[in-house]
Amino acid sequence: MNGPRAASADQDQLARDFVQFAIESGVLRFGEFKTKAGRLSPYFFNAGLFDDGAKLGRLAEFYARALLASGIEFDVIFGPAYKGIPLGAAVVVELARLGVNKPFAYNRKEAKDHGEGGVLVGAPLQGRVLIVDDVISAGTAVRESIALIQAAGATPHALAIALDRQEKATENGRDVDWSAVTHVRDTLGLQVCAIARLGDLLHYLQSSDEFAAHAVAVADYRARYGVA
Repeated sequence: MNGPRAASADQDQLARDFVQFAIESGVLRFGEFKTKAGRLSPYFFNAGLFDDGAKLGRLAEFYARALLASGIEFDVIFGPAYKGIPLGAAVVVELARLGVNKPFAYNRKEAKDHGEGGVLVGAPLQGRVLIVDDVISAGTAVRESIALIQAAGATPHALAIALDRQEKATENGRDVDWSAVTHVRDTLGLQVCAIARLGDLLHYLQSSDEFAAHAVAVADYRARYGVA
């Protein structure tokens, strides 16, 4: 099997493997969790729990494979403070291991007034910049990254995330009919690469005897708050 169908099958398998890895690592948990939008979600994804070398290295493999499969071209990787810093660093190391060596930069939350100064650290931001983060909700953090990148004279080009929640965003406390990822892609003009999506998570749960009970709650949540 070759061509688009083979590529799609490979991406589906990558997503399933990632969901399994996230569950086994305790990063993807089930229960009742309050989101920033005030919703009660039946699942919670906490990338901060990729907290040892083996898990972070495996996570970087998933990012790198998803990026290479996406065909997205870029010149620099940018990791926004704070979670994006270790994520971006791990991904750039894995890409280099695979023969794709890219420069890496990140930002501080507060400007440094001594030494080299400023808020940006690492390689100069130039050309097409890929932002690496875990998940996005309202897109606020992405807009902050875009402003930093543009101020440096570079082009915000793409965003790589671990999980696309495929969930309605909120504006002024009200649900809207588009997701944060849709907003980033269609309004902010960035290409988006997600390792897995809510649909992948739901498919994994529905096909697993062990997690079938969680599938009902996740499906109900998606029916209420999900977007295509």
